[in-house]
This record gives sequence, C-alpha cells and structure tokens, in this order.
Amino acid sequence: MAFLLRVELPDVPGSLGALATALGSAGADIEAIEIVEHRSDGFAVDDVLFELPSNVMPDALVTACHRLEGVRVHWISRYNAGANLSMDLEAVEAFTDEPAHAIGRLIEVIPATFRTDWAMALRRDHGEVIVLHETSTAPEIVPEAAAWVGLRKTRKLAEIDAWDSVVLAASPGKDRSGRDFVVVIGRHGGPEFLNSELARLAHMVSLAASVQTV
Repeated sequence: MAFLLRVELPDVPGSLGALATALGSAGADIEAIEIVEHRSDGFAVDDVLFELPSNVMPDALVTACHRLEGVRVHWISRYNAGANLSMDLEAVEAFTDEPAHAIGRLIEVIPATFRTDWAMALRRDHGEVIVLHETSTAPEIVPEAAAWVGLRKTRKLAEIDAWDSVVLAASPGKDRSGRDFVVVIGRHGGPEFLNSELARLAHMVSLAASVQTV
C-alpha cells in the first residue's frame, strides 16, 4: 500500500539519511524522496513516497519521525497516483509534446506532479464560468469560481463549504489568443500549499499557456 509523507527536517548533512533509516526501521519501503522546499530558517520540507505492509500502521511512521531531533510530520496519507513522483521536467515534457493541447495536458499531469486530488482549468465565456479541462475526480464548479477567473496572481484560496476540507490554490493564465483562464487545484484534507509549490504552479501554467498553439 503506497503512502505519501510530507515532513519538515533540519536542512543539514545527514538529516535525510537519518530520516530514511528511521522510516525503514519502522517498516517503510521507500520508493522516492523529493525536496519540496528549502527554507530560510534552516529547515527543509520533503515528500517521501513509500510502500507499507498491511500489518504496519501509518502512525508508526509518524512516531519514528518524531523521535528524530527537529523533525516534524506535516501530513501522511494514502497515495493513489501511482508509485512514482512526477518531476516538473517530466510534466513539462508531457504538455510540450502536444502544443495544441498543452493546457489540457497540464491539467492531466498536475495531480501526480503536485500531489493533488484533482485539477481544473476555468474560463469566463459571455459572463458564465465554464470548465475548459478537468481531471476525472474534479468536483462540480461552484459560484465562488466566478471570482477565481479574475485572479491576477497565484495564491491559496479560502476553503469553501461545498468542498468540505479541501485545501485549494489557483493560478491565472492567458493563452496566446489573449483569453484569460485559471487553473484550480485541490487536496482533500491537506497539506497546505507551500510558497514554493505556488511558484512552481505559476511557472508551469505560464509555460503551458505560451506553448498552447490554438
């Protein structure tokens, strides 16, 4: 069973090795580790993808992490997007290979790239908000979406009642014909989107918009 762990740890040599050793001793079979953010306070945030035997509870991994000095678990959850963390360059390759469908391909690869549960691209057409592209797990759009299409910068969004306990972020874009759109992404129950993730999302949305040929 695959799990994804987001953990904060001291950004010093040896910390990542100690973390991997602790997780392995607790029963985790680590598949991949990705550095999400280097912070100015001397800490880093990492995502760890691992397989866990059915007889080992995820809480055991959290306990193992917290035994290490300076380590704090942000979030742990089942991970259903496959056994590989999709890197940004792989995502960029996916939508640059099909420039006529770049924005749609971006939406397809966002969940694996950013560890979200869904993604959608929205546009306003004759005063009505329409869905340009969405993943199969995306919820129905809500009245609040009208304000999102008018965003001018990438940012976290406030949670809304209709999508209970979903952490949201959005990034605006403009395609080559000058039409505005916005990419909205969601995680059920967290973790919160980091500033580094918002910066990556903004860059990828801008790149997809510039690649889109029609």
